[in-house]
Parts: sequence; structure tokens; C-alpha cells
Amino acid sequence: MNRTQLKRSKILRMALDGEDSMDGKTDSFLVRAVKIAFVVALYWFVSITMVFLNNALLGSRELDAPLFVTFFQCLVTVALCWLMNLLGRLCPGSVDFPSVKFDPKVSREVLPLSIVFIGMITFNNLCLKNLGVAFYTVGRSLSTVFNVLMSYVILKQTTSLYALLCCGVIIGGFWLGVDQEGAEGSLSWSGIVYGVLASMCVSLNAIYTKKVLPVVDSSVWKLSYYNNINACLLFIPLILVFGEVNKLYNFSRLDDWHYWGMMMLGGIFGFGIGYVTGLQIQFTSPLTHNVSGTAKACAQTVLAVVHSASVKSVLWWTSNGMVLGGSFAYTWVKGLEMKKSQEEPQVKSRAGV
Repeated sequence: MNRTQLKRSKILRMALDGEDSMDGKTDSFLVRAVKIAFVVALYWFVSITMVFLNNALLGSRELDAPLFVTFFQCLVTVALCWLMNLLGRLCPGSVDFPSVKFDPKVSREVLPLSIVFIGMITFNNLCLKNLGVAFYTVGRSLSTVFNVLMSYVILKQTTSLYALLCCGVIIGGFWLGVDQEGAEGSLSWSGIVYGVLASMCVSLNAIYTKKVLPVVDSSVWKLSYYNNINACLLFIPLILVFGEVNKLYNFSRLDDWHYWGMMMLGGIFGFGIGYVTGLQIQFTSPLTHNVSGTAKACAQTVLAVVHSASVKSVLWWTSNGMVLGGSFAYTWVKGLEMKKSQEEPQVKSRAGV
């Protein structure tokens, strides 16, 4: 086992067992609870802030260039990877970041995933731009359904009846939400289409990520580095084809440092969400992370409605409840199934089978 593996295993053991990093003593329940609460709160803050910030950038009436905004955020992520790589070399004991060096061969092997990645972040931003933050959760709610569908089509993995019932609740909530948005006169069909495409790309991204990770030594940060480099290169012709260069040329705030500061901040939060997501999983569990994400989506919806000072119908809120409840139930069911599958070999071995 090399030094990096030892370091990671030590961090993981500390997170799970609550050991103090300095003297190896076990933290009290209160200290562990405070640490977990801080990490969860940090994840909520970064994630919700990023969504509202992207909504403000994409909703600008002065510059309708969603591809350029997404391209710039990818560029910032690449720059931050280089910065973290440099800090890791200068301060090896303080900054733990894998060495990133561009390899054209690796870039080509990651390219299929990068194409899906571009679709995911582009359709995600277009969905947010057209639907707004309040309906964003429902508009992007079919990711779980596509996970089940794509797992069967591509990986030939079947899904239990209980998990399928949860997906049924999510689909019901999605269509009820679409109906209620239409009744209020605020429905954007283009936003719905973008949301469905984003959900499909999220599912494909998860599947192809598992296939591509071994190419980058199973390093999520290296994968993010190559994904964003490829995305930057692929976005350039897309920006030209969709005429966003002319929009940028005529943009009146090209010399406005406040605007570029907001763009930089959006890129930093986009980079940061990867870190805080890993941190939350490390200090809790994948199941708890998914539950936290569902609760965060609920809080995000409430904040968006309060911020816009809009009044929503009972059925509109019911649709959100169905989507969030179905997502939570699906996560819980899959967690129980995973636990059962892990316990079965142990039971068989004890029985001498």
C-alpha cells in the first residue's frame, strides 16, 4: 500500500470512527455530531448558492449565452485543478490533491464520457434558465427513473418492485408538477425538454464514469480535470455555431469586473461542489448523502418560492412532495437492498454453505 492509499484510509477511518487527527483519541458523540452538522451545512450552502448563482448568470437579459457561461465555468475548474496541483507540490503535508498532467491518450479515452458530461451540464443549465429555481427540482426529477432504465438497457441490471413503485411516484409527481405549472401559465416546454435530457445525461454520466474511472487511476479529481479540458475544447465550436460570439461582442458589460467576478464565483462553486460532495459522503455515507440531497432540494424549492414572493397551489406543492418523497423512498429501498446483499454472503458462510 502506497503513501496516498495510507493517507486516504486514515482519513476515512477518522471520519467513520471519529478519531482525532492529532492524537488518535476518539471524539465524543457531541463533537462528531457537530462535525457532521458542519459538513452537511457546508454542502447545502455550496449547492444552493451555486444553483441561485447560476440562475442569476443564465437569466441575464443582457447576455443570452448559456454555452459560454458553461464553458467559462469549465475553464475555471481546469485552472483550479492546476492551482490545487501546484499547492499539493508546494505543501504536500497540507494539500492532498493528485498530480494532474495532460496526456492526449487519456484525454481520448475520456472523450465519450466528456460528450455526455457536456450534455449534462449544458441541458442542466438550460433547464435552470427556462424553469427557474422553484420548479427546477421537479423539472430535473427523472434522473432516478433514467438510472433504472439505463441500468437495464446498458448494464442489464434489473430493479426490484419496490424501487419501481418509487419511480412511479416520481413520475406521477413530475406530471402533476407539469400540469400545475401549465395551469399557472408559467410552464416552459423547452425547459421541460431540457430537464428530461439533463436527467438522461446524468444517468448516462454515472454509468460511463464507472467505466472510465480506471483510465484515470480511479481518481475523481483527475477525471474532473480531463472532463473539463475536453469540455472546453468541445464548447468552442458549439459557441461559434450557435452565434454566441456575436452576442459576446455586443455585450455591454465586457469590462465590468463585477460581472466577471460573478462568473468566477460560479466556476469556483462548481469546482467546490465536487469537494463538499465527497466530504459529506466521507463523514456520513452514500445513503445519508442522497437523503441530504433530497432534503436540500426541498429547502431550495421553499427558498426559491419565498425569494420570488410567488403563491403556489396545494397541488403544486403536492407534486414537489411526491418527487422528493419518491426520491427519498427509492434511496432508502436501494440502501436496504444493498445492505441485504452484503449480509447474505456472511449468513451463508456462517451456515457453512
